[in-house]
Amino acid sequence: MIMTTTNNLDKREVKKYLGIVTGEAILGANIFRDFFAGIRDIVGGRSGAYEKELQSARKIAFEELEMKANSVGANAVIGIDLDYETIGANGSMLMVTVSGTAVLAE
Repeated sequence: MIMTTTNNLDKREVKKYLGIVTGEAILGANIFRDFFAGIRDIVGGRSGAYEKELQSARKIAFEELEMKANSVGANAVIGIDLDYETIGANGSMLMVTVSGTAVLAE
């Protein structure tokens, strides 16, 4: 599956537009990791716990996007947009959304 943020594919022609596809992931953050991440943020360090959560959420969202694109017969997704948000009480959850246009390209 070809996935790109651009609206076209080099050396390939879009033959059919198959619609918008999305992938989402919402992950809760562990209270102990939140506490220690806050301490690291105060002293200027990086938060490895949050970075791992972010990577995991992004991977899940892209896997879901690819699965949905495959289900409509696409071999590529163009115009991909990736968004990150915190939701829930005091931003206790991380939401990653990925969307794009599923296409059949040759």
